[in-house]
Amino acid sequence: MRFDVITLFPEMVKQAAACGVTGKAIENEIVTLNVWNPRDYTQDRHKTVDDRPFGGGQGMVMKYQPLHDAVTAAKIDSQNDCKVVYLSPQGKPLTQALLSEVSQLSQLILVAGRYEGVDERFIQRDCDEEWSLGDYVISGGELAALIVIDAVTRLLPNVLGNEQSALQDSHSDGLLDYPQFTRPEMIDGNAVPDVLLSGHHADIERWRMKQALGRTWQKRPDLLKKKTLSAEQERLLAQFKVEVD
Repeated sequence: MRFDVITLFPEMVKQAAACGVTGKAIENEIVTLNVWNPRDYTQDRHKTVDDRPFGGGQGMVMKYQPLHDAVTAAKIDSQNDCKVVYLSPQGKPLTQALLSEVSQLSQLILVAGRYEGVDERFIQRDCDEEWSLGDYVISGGELAALIVIDAVTRLLPNVLGNEQSALQDSHSDGLLDYPQFTRPEMIDGNAVPDVLLSGHHADIERWRMKQALGRTWQKRPDLLKKKTLSAEQERLLAQFKVEVD
């Protein structure tokens, strides 16, 4: 898969993406990452990418033409079918389901805004969608772009050492993940649950499902309201509620 990021801070994106899972995927040529600086597409000697907003107000707004030309260059460079996304607090919330859908694309162009935002005509004419990390504001879209790249990359084949890892992550099946434990078996009198030491795989799977259901009920009950539980899952959740009562 190919990622393209339109950003005023290309080194910030490249350096961060070179680490961890994403960096390994780039090294193994499972994904490619390209950055495009709108300053390279300006038409004045000062390389101006922003201007004062019409109607007055605080801050500056990123100009249409440099952003449009940068996106156009990214499209021409690959000629793939792609999606152009502007990362914005006004966008639709980023979810695991959306990321899973996007992982089927061959190219994703992510636009990282700065200042007070971008000219609305760029969003209307050049962007397919707007995505948001949540109901808060950060200084620019670079961090959001890196989060999207990491989250999508881990869903691609041959990226993770264990293909089941991504499937078992929180939110992958609409539930939070079950608790994890490793050695030592005892820490200050706090022991690993016996079932995890039993070697009985069916019992372990039931325990993990019960914990995932219970954690979701405790921490994110809104997720349970969206999910249709099987009879077995209903039974396990009922057991969890009794155990913690």
